[in-house]
Amino acid sequence: MALHLIKLCVGISQFEELAAWQQHRQSKDGVLQHITRMTPRRGDELLAGGSIYWVIKGHIQARQKLLELRPVTGSDGIAYCALILDAKLVRTQPHPRRPFQGWRYLKAEDAPRDLGKGRARGKNEMPPEMRAELMALGLL
Repeated sequence: MALHLIKLCVGISQFEELAAWQQHRQSKDGVLQHITRMTPRRGDELLAGGSIYWVIKGHIQARQKLLELRPVTGSDGIAYCALILDAKLVRTQPHPRRPFQGWRYLKAEDAPRDLGKGRARGKNEMPPEMRAELMALGLL
């Protein structure tokens, strides 16, 4: 089973905002990366099909496949880790998550499922604004 990372999406209030921010930050060569201070020790498990799950406004709402863990050195001379991500951002079923610092490991069995495009209309198909408001009220 794959191992995943979970990370808070600070300053982002909805899925579409994260997608736009990432598109803006993507480098000219098409590489999308997220820089973190620490390198995950369980990198081999993460790269065996793992993803990074994004917590937006207290709920896991999106994920991206992890492609590579790349060591980088910042302009301050400090070593960092670049999490190289697939550009495809996938919506997940909203799952509540308390705040935490940095990133955490997430077992495959604890990860929320992806929202499929072919599902029947229901709570997963409602407008994002309505879903966000219902989640804020604790109704989803």
